[in-house]
Amino acid sequence: MDRRRFLRGVAGVASGLAVWRARGEGSSGKLSSVTRLEKPKAEWRKLLPEAAYRVLFEEATERPGSSPLLEEKRPGKFLCAACFLPLFDAAAKYESGTGWPSFWEALPEALGTQTDWKLLTPRVEYHCARCGGHQGHLFYDGPEPTGKRYCNNGVALAFVPAEQPLPALRG
Repeated sequence: MDRRRFLRGVAGVASGLAVWRARGEGSSGKLSSVTRLEKPKAEWRKLLPEAAYRVLFEEATERPGSSPLLEEKRPGKFLCAACFLPLFDAAAKYESGTGWPSFWEALPEALGTQTDWKLLTPRVEYHCARCGGHQGHLFYDGPEPTGKRYCNNGVALAFVPAEQPLPALRG
């Protein structure tokens, strides 16, 4: 077997593993009950700060350690910065040491996943189930009880403290 064929085989196995793991995310294989919001990228660009738009709709990544949400420790909810769908409860946030806000669990049906090949090795990318905005990547090196690490771009999130009402979903 030549080197190229071997590397393709390894990549195929890794891809299958990433896809198999991604299938386990979400609601037991069912389609999400979240109603999908279709909005042209030009409209999102008008509504969002440039950094948030680039992460959410061009799949950029913010610089590690740059998000004020790293230090957020109050009870509350973390929402998609684009459409305001609640994605994470603050109780699931933890310090991962990566430089990005990290969570060990997402809210039910809040996220969708797909395989990302940008670094030539498959990773599980997750996005808002409502608007499709890119949030970050899922890794399997997190704390118990799930062992998951949702590594999120801070500019893709908005935080609402528990004592404040959640905003209406953006249409």
